[in-house]
Amino acid sequence: MPNAEGRDVAAPHGRTEDGGSVPVVIRFPIPTERFVLSVLSAADRLAFTAYRRDPDVVRFQSWTSDWSGADTDALIADQPAGLLPGSGDWLQIAVHERDAPSLVGDVAVHAVADQPDTYELGVTLAPRWQGIGAGQEALRRLIDGLFLEQGAHRVIAMTDARNIAAARLFRRLGLRHEGRAVDADWFKGEWTSVDTWAILREEHGRRSLPSTMPDNDGQ
Repeated sequence: MPNAEGRDVAAPHGRTEDGGSVPVVIRFPIPTERFVLSVLSAADRLAFTAYRRDPDVVRFQSWTSDWSGADTDALIADQPAGLLPGSGDWLQIAVHERDAPSLVGDVAVHAVADQPDTYELGVTLAPRWQGIGAGQEALRRLIDGLFLEQGAHRVIAMTDARNIAAARLFRRLGLRHEGRAVDADWFKGEWTSVDTWAILREEHGRRSLPSTMPDNDGQ
């Protein structure tokens, strides 16, 4: 996998069919049809901070609308150098327009602690990029990379049960709804229910994803 400067870095987490470890190489930037995925950097500071302060964007996210530039600086400084974070950590991956410098939003990957080859996804989009399939396109490429290049066993997502757009997004990406924990999370002053979504490596290998379609992207 690459570091922040785009060099290749071998990742030790890939698996052969018999369970053996193999080095895997993933490269930044990662292009999609309309976008480019790259490590979040200081150049993204203003745009990243702006959408993280938007009340509509933060409604179902763990932070609040008082997010500051200093918070962005701290997050960027703490980012892993390569595609994947260490066990228990998150990596934010910037999503830019392919033919312009505009920051569309970011997707996130979390290496689940104590569960080898298991990754959790997240996504946040600037308001003007919601509803056009941007989140689906970026996450589809990330999911493909995790399974096909990194050798992931399982990819999951956790969403607020009220977030209908996120539920629609993860269904389009082929994740199963594994269940709902009712009133299980004390979140922003109230009890909320949490949905779990997941897809296994063998499921990813045999399913055919639908084409990217304009739709609300989960926030």
